[in-house]
Amino acid sequence: MLTVDFSRFPLAPGDRVLDLGCGAGRHAFECYRRGAQVVALDQNADEIREVAKWFAAMKEAGEAPEGATATAMEGDALALPFPDESFDVVIISEVMEHIPDDKGVLAEMVRVLKPGGRIAVTVPRYGPEKVCWALSDAYHEVEGGHIRIYKADELVAKIREAGLEPYGTHHAHALHSPYWWLKCAFGVDNDKALPVRAYHKLLVWDIMKKPLATRVAEQALNPLIGKSFVAYATKPHLPRLADTDTGADAT
Repeated sequence: MLTVDFSRFPLAPGDRVLDLGCGAGRHAFECYRRGAQVVALDQNADEIREVAKWFAAMKEAGEAPEGATATAMEGDALALPFPDESFDVVIISEVMEHIPDDKGVLAEMVRVLKPGGRIAVTVPRYGPEKVCWALSDAYHEVEGGHIRIYKADELVAKIREAGLEPYGTHHAHALHSPYWWLKCAFGVDNDKALPVRAYHKLLVWDIMKKPLATRVAEQALNPLIGKSFVAYATKPHLPRLADTDTGADAT
């Protein structure tokens, strides 16, 4: 289940991609399949080990094209272990709402992104997230949980303040909002509640089968109750200074 829409966020074979806070690796795997040179980074050692195993399995199964590479590594989003201008693409999906210093994370992403490079940022959407917080303290008051809810214009402003040029936004995963509302209403750790179990089966069926009816329904509902807000931006090229001959006398 991808949150980034690669029809709006083009990826070329050979692009060097950083999936920052990769989690289980869903976007990193898609970039690998598309022929990118992927680095999946997360602070969670267990998840990184699993992502590395899946990268190896994908290579063994021939799922990645010739020239594609994939590396999984632990790291700190506020102190990325890469030189300046290392990546063509940076993806950070459902991560910034967890980090107190979100401006610091944006600054690090801008630092490692090449001029002309592209960045995709996804966070929980304000409206559906407010409902979750209202229904359940346990949903967000956990170690490593969500510490803020972004309004769309607030996030876009922070992206622009970091020196990036936003070029598009959209919402995603409308069918997932009711699931999380049910989870919060019946208890975030209570997976046995009948409405939660029934809706989970629906989501699994939808992800596996991708029926046209639910695709159309989700597209129609995304502007209203999409669970995620997605923003895309580019890093501008710095203007070149005109060549000057400081040693020449004026005439």
